[in-house]
Amino acid sequence: MPFSPRTLLVAAGLVAAACQNNTVSVSTLPPPQNLAYELDPSGDPNQPAGILLAWDDVLSSNLQSYRIYSRGSTSGSFLLRGETTSNTFHDNGVPHLQYFVTAVDLGGGESDASNTITVDERLQLPAPDTLGSISLNQAIHLGWADNGAQSSRFKWYRVYSASYNLDTGLCGTDWVLEGTTVSNEFLATLLANGTPRCFGVATISVEGYESLWSPLRQDTPRPDARNVLVYALQTNADSSGFRFWSDANSDGVGQASELGLIQNGTRTDIDFVVHRNASDSTLWIVPVYAGTSMQQYGAGPVADLTAIDFAPLGGYARDSVLARPGFGYVFEIVDGSVLHYGALRLTHVGRQYVIFDWSVQTDPGNPELVVPKQPALTGKQVAGAR
Repeated sequence: MPFSPRTLLVAAGLVAAACQNNTVSVSTLPPPQNLAYELDPSGDPNQPAGILLAWDDVLSSNLQSYRIYSRGSTSGSFLLRGETTSNTFHDNGVPHLQYFVTAVDLGGGESDASNTITVDERLQLPAPDTLGSISLNQAIHLGWADNGAQSSRFKWYRVYSASYNLDTGLCGTDWVLEGTTVSNEFLATLLANGTPRCFGVATISVEGYESLWSPLRQDTPRPDARNVLVYALQTNADSSGFRFWSDANSDGVGQASELGLIQNGTRTDIDFVVHRNASDSTLWIVPVYAGTSMQQYGAGPVADLTAIDFAPLGGYARDSVLARPGFGYVFEIVDGSVLHYGALRLTHVGRQYVIFDWSVQTDPGNPELVVPKQPALTGKQVAGAR
């Protein structure tokens, strides 16, 4: 049946009549109470994959089963849809318009009807107004407007992806579910660098109604010194530490393969680790290596990493600093007799990870910060000094 808007007024007499038509004998059981439902989203808001009915169990040793009745329109008759000994019932496919349930006793007597539920897609929540993305190394970070979550009936979001054709500018038809989240952000991982993907997000209500999709967004994962993702130590220790510089020869002469290392946050030779505060879930940047100190760059957000042109010559400390999106941070790194400066600008701060742009000056002691030309973003571990 088509899943289209309907006007829903159910007369109690219709329900009672339907029950009487199916009653074998006088029942000794009360009707089931609090019949409710939840739809199975399919990706198409007009075509749910099914419906799950649930009601309060009738607590009686005389209970034999429950019978489920449904109809496709308010002008149709209720017909027997199924029978079960459980207080739940799953109906595959596009659901009927209305359902109710009765209880059957051991003698075959059937109770009065439960409350009638009506499947009304007018209860759909709005789609996210916007959808944005950040390109990452083998991943895409998605963020969208949280307007759909303003309702008390909000449950979560579903995130979908498909292939994308750069030549035609069109998304593919091979849509798959990337995952669900209660947050208005999502990290799609294990993606192939250089392979474009298309994304869409839908809002899901507690009844399972799926909204229309957000605007579609295409993005392509790529390795880069910008948009580096580092997790909180409490979320993923292996990728919670960061090291600007590793001089294998301890001679102050660096190599491209020794820059920008994402490493285990429990190491003592990393420049900093990201920690999550247990009381309020804020993220903090914590200097680790004995020669590394840091400070916030300026009093407020910076427009871009390139705005951090020169490292301050003083004011560094070993204190933890609150991670705030848009803010810049500068590091002074003293490794033996060699001094380097590094910087980062946070583009995103969540509850489990941060995303930032970073730069480091390869000329020892030079406070002028430049973005490295050939950074290594694979987390490769380099042996040697420090």
